[in-house]
Amino acid sequence: MLSRVADSLYWINRYVERAENISRFLEVSEAMALDCPPGSAEPWLPLIDASGDRELFDRLYPDGGPTDVVRFLVREPDNPSSIVNCIATARENARQIREVITTEMWEQINDLYLTLKESDHFWRLPAQEQLHEVRRACQLFYGVTDATLSRDLSWQFSKLGRLVERADKTSRILDVKYFLLLPSPEEVGGVLDELQWISLLRSAGAYQMFRQSQQRAIEPKAVAAFLLLDPIFPRSVRYCLEGLSKSLRVIRGNPVPGPPDDLECLSGLMLANWSYVRIDELIGRGLHEAIDQFQSDLNHLHGLISDRYFDTVIHATQSPACVQSGSGETQSMASSSASAVPPPPLPTASSPACAPA
Repeated sequence: MLSRVADSLYWINRYVERAENISRFLEVSEAMALDCPPGSAEPWLPLIDASGDRELFDRLYPDGGPTDVVRFLVREPDNPSSIVNCIATARENARQIREVITTEMWEQINDLYLTLKESDHFWRLPAQEQLHEVRRACQLFYGVTDATLSRDLSWQFSKLGRLVERADKTSRILDVKYFLLLPSPEEVGGVLDELQWISLLRSAGAYQMFRQSQQRAIEPKAVAAFLLLDPIFPRSVRYCLEGLSKSLRVIRGNPVPGPPDDLECLSGLMLANWSYVRIDELIGRGLHEAIDQFQSDLNHLHGLISDRYFDTVIHATQSPACVQSGSGETQSMASSSASAVPPPPLPTASSPACAPA
């Protein structure tokens, strides 16, 4: 497979997954905002931290409030990880490899792109409906990809991009919200306490599966264990690492005699570390520190994947759309594209929730 094709497949799925996650985060925060004082940024600012773009947000919106957060994450032209920019970049990558992806995949990503770019009706919808439509469209893209793409290397690189992004966002949303939500003693078990943990689970698309697996009241430790260590929930960190390891083995093909290389070593160590650890050990050592180390390892893993399979694209083209947001080591993974091109100008129509401040 050509490096540019593998690169585009990887980034198409990373950007679609990113847009889907952001839309879900915002949907849940819209609902939770009803329980906060009017104009409060409390349920919103953690979403900026979860996206890894706080430095850019603070520079663009020094007095950022709820409307600014929504604007920044949905359609800010200078935010490469806004929903509109993610879909535009995913669509451009798809356009470049039309001969590889299926017609159904192209039609789905192109339809969503055109809706965001040209539909005045869409931008007049309430914010909740906008976010719901984006999330559904991204999930439809997953569906047609799973239903129509052969299980060859194209499938494996698509899966690789999706799982790297998913593991990144699940760990980030847990990291930024876990300690914010730890209640004071008098609040434990209260209605607001439970609603906040439900919102965290919904942000990760995990609420119903968590309830099915845990026949008891919601506890912070159980939530963290489910999102990090559950072996069968498709958005848990452990599940994503298992999928990543399997895809990397398939992509590599027949094993080469001798010791494993850096990519094999790191993917294997990450999977082992998160498969054979208990949540009490993670909390005892420091949950934030454990997640921070995971983010660093995931960033390194992405770099090794790029070095092995995509670097010929970077060195050959030096695409002007390679984005480095400057938000630190972990963010360099979450906001750089190897072959994406700049998105087109954003639409000017806006709804009250997504209008410029």
